[in-house]
Amino acid sequence: MKIDATQPLEYGTDENRYKVFGFWLFLGAEIALFATLFTTYFILVNRYANGPSGAEIFEIGPVLVETFLLLTSSFTIGLAVHSMRLGLKKQMMIFLIITLLLGAAFLGVEIYEFFTYVHEGATLSTSAFLSSLFLLLGTHGAHVTFGLLWGIAILIQLRKHGLNHRTANKSFIFSLYWHFLDVVWIFIFSFVYLKGLM
Repeated sequence: MKIDATQPLEYGTDENRYKVFGFWLFLGAEIALFATLFTTYFILVNRYANGPSGAEIFEIGPVLVETFLLLTSSFTIGLAVHSMRLGLKKQMMIFLIITLLLGAAFLGVEIYEFFTYVHEGATLSTSAFLSSLFLLLGTHGAHVTFGLLWGIAILIQLRKHGLNHRTANKSFIFSLYWHFLDVVWIFIFSFVYLKGLM
């Protein structure tokens, strides 16, 4: 395995560079998935049937908390990558743990939000609007859940194998995934919640 010492640790081998490139291609497919879900939502957003509209069920408080948690986690994963590039494994793991805790808190607020909707009679089968809303939010939430499990697996590998080209590459790819989820949330916050509250 040829190691290029002039590159950051996560790009240090040809294999690592190919993996990062391959993951960018995967994110392209994820963009297509979420674009489809957003398009479906925008088509069905005014199809309430006998159910509530977004303005009737959305509450700005929980949404602002979710946004703060996820955007802060984007900052902490950036700090984890920065620590990784400085070779500071302990600090990197601490920032990664903080990122995962923020992600778990985000999921907790989102689950609470879903229970609130259902309690108010806004369920998956109430209207086309709510079906598309739950599908969009649920898909994003499922991605965050997967990210939490992935992050835990990386922490275990870092603890077991230390910081090397392989674990750095996996950690960096994970950070790309996490930033992608934050970008998707910004679109959800802007075009689903804020627009729905107007």
